[in-house]
Amino acid sequence: MKREETVDYHIKSSWHAISRMYNQQAALEDFTTAIGFVLININSKDGTPATKIAPQIGLETRSLTRMLKTMEEKGLIFKKPDLVDKRSVRIYLTEEGKRKKEISVTTIREFNEQVRTVVTQEELDVFFSVFEKIQGVIDQVQSEKEIGLQKAIIEF
Repeated sequence: MKREETVDYHIKSSWHAISRMYNQQAALEDFTTAIGFVLININSKDGTPATKIAPQIGLETRSLTRMLKTMEEKGLIFKKPDLVDKRSVRIYLTEEGKRKKEISVTTIREFNEQVRTVVTQEELDVFFSVFEKIQGVIDQVQSEKEIGLQKAIIEF
């Protein structure tokens, strides 16, 4: 099987192209695609618990911690103790963070609008359906691996 015939090749190459395009736009404003995705996932008014951000964007907690530190140094966010759960920290956007969040949202919106000019709604519906099925396969494979690992630990 040629790599061009594999599902993951097309997903990965498309994502890398999208990421490069987003990073070029973000670089004009001195931030990255990854920071843009974090900004998008922080509630502009109420802030967001730090523990909720990593799962929303598929980042490891360690990676997010480093990224939040960088974002704080760049003046994009600030942290405050959660008023309800004193053990938790909420992340809030600064005015500059809100501005860069809006740039991120606009960039994503414009790209999606451009895609929709060349891809019909019917094609998008099929595309989204296929990706849901692919995610189902991924979830099943991961679940089977976790079950296998648990059995190996029990047998050990």
